[in-house]
Amino acid sequence: MKSVYKIAFIALAGVAVSSCFNKKQPNYQYMPQMYESVGYETYSESDAFARGGVEAQLPPKGTVKRGFEVYEYENSTAGYELAKANLKSPLDSLAYDEEKAKDLYVIYCGICHGDKGDGKGQLVKNEKYLGVPSYKDRPITEGSVFHVQTYGLNAMGSYANQLSTKERWMVAKYVMKLKAE
Repeated sequence: MKSVYKIAFIALAGVAVSSCFNKKQPNYQYMPQMYESVGYETYSESDAFARGGVEAQLPPKGTVKRGFEVYEYENSTAGYELAKANLKSPLDSLAYDEEKAKDLYVIYCGICHGDKGDGKGQLVKNEKYLGVPSYKDRPITEGSVFHVQTYGLNAMGSYANQLSTKERWMVAKYVMKLKAE
């Protein structure tokens, strides 16, 4: 009799387990998104935003990034000439740190312009760039140096992303010191 109960129990357990299985529809899953994620195409349009575009990712009109300082001279020859004639450093003698300015100059400028500003940096010596001018040969001012650091000129790119406004002014003052020596 006990064996009949055992056989009946095993049969009932087998029926109970197999009755929940359906090949057309899988069993319930807790949080099915974790098992079967939706694949999105990179950079494709999405209906995640109400208007179907990227408007929600754009900053509101009239806003300015935190820490952004407005630079009033345009990126043109006329803007360069205006900066050369009118732009003066806002740093006073206490804000200017010559050691830091020298370090920044060596890191960012010395590779092309040379540590002494003579246009004989390591890249010029290795003939990677040619025609880098000496500061002594050029009619430059602090304003023109700052303008070139901000926008770049000819083969020189902008350093506005690498150096803050204060650091660019410090480097410009250091360049004028090299020019005077």
